[in-house]
Amino acid sequence: MPKMNPRALITLCIAASWLLLPTHNLREAVAADRAGDQKIKVAFEGGFPPFNYVDSSGQLQGFDVDIAKALCETARLSCELVVQEWTDMIPNLLSNKYDMIVSSMSMSAERRKLVTFSDKYYDSPSVFIARKDSVLTTISDESLKGLRVGIAAETSQQAYIKKFFPSAETTVFRSSPELYKALANEDVDVMLEDKLAVYDWLTNTNEGRCCKFVGTDVKDASIFGEGAGIAFRKDDAALTAKINAALAELQAGEVYDSINAKYFPFSIR
Repeated sequence: MPKMNPRALITLCIAASWLLLPTHNLREAVAADRAGDQKIKVAFEGGFPPFNYVDSSGQLQGFDVDIAKALCETARLSCELVVQEWTDMIPNLLSNKYDMIVSSMSMSAERRKLVTFSDKYYDSPSVFIARKDSVLTTISDESLKGLRVGIAAETSQQAYIKKFFPSAETTVFRSSPELYKALANEDVDVMLEDKLAVYDWLTNTNEGRCCKFVGTDVKDASIFGEGAGIAFRKDDAALTAKINAALAELQAGEVYDSINAKYFPFSIR
């Protein structure tokens, strides 16, 4: 009887072991193999709770982070999560330092000139917030006269104030936490911020109990876009399509709603 080549014997044994795997293990092995084929980096600001923030152990947490992890699993992608300062978020995407941004970025017309967005993954208006002892009840050029208005840098809120209240006395902060602290410390009199983001600060922090919503929700599609989207380089059509397909699957099932319920007592679709 002829001897079998050792290399051929090893190959035969491996193939046989795959055939003996239970069906669900086989699917997991294939999924793991696919995940190893495409590795991408996903960027978050890390300073915008409850959407994305770094916890006391140095780990990224939040709605955006959970959505990104679910998308990566559904799309069979191996994703490395990275923290990126907000002001350089789009420039560093375009410089290939990461592959997509999942950081509550509104899909404004200005940003669409630079990047491609996914389908909407949540929606939120903006809102003015003042201290509870403020006499401010409505928002207008007249009511803001003489008041210090706080906004975060490179945001749609900054663009809105510049367009509709050009004479307002504004103070620009590098991040939302710095903005919130300034209002709590009375360094500004009123601020404009994403409603869902500031909701967590107002309801779940001691510092946020100082303050209240003022006026009505602020919506303007030309500035704030049509909700929050995931940003990609314009030439990355394949990844964009893959994430959109995964997002549709999440929203059609129970995963999206379970993540939503973890952070908000109401739907943010």
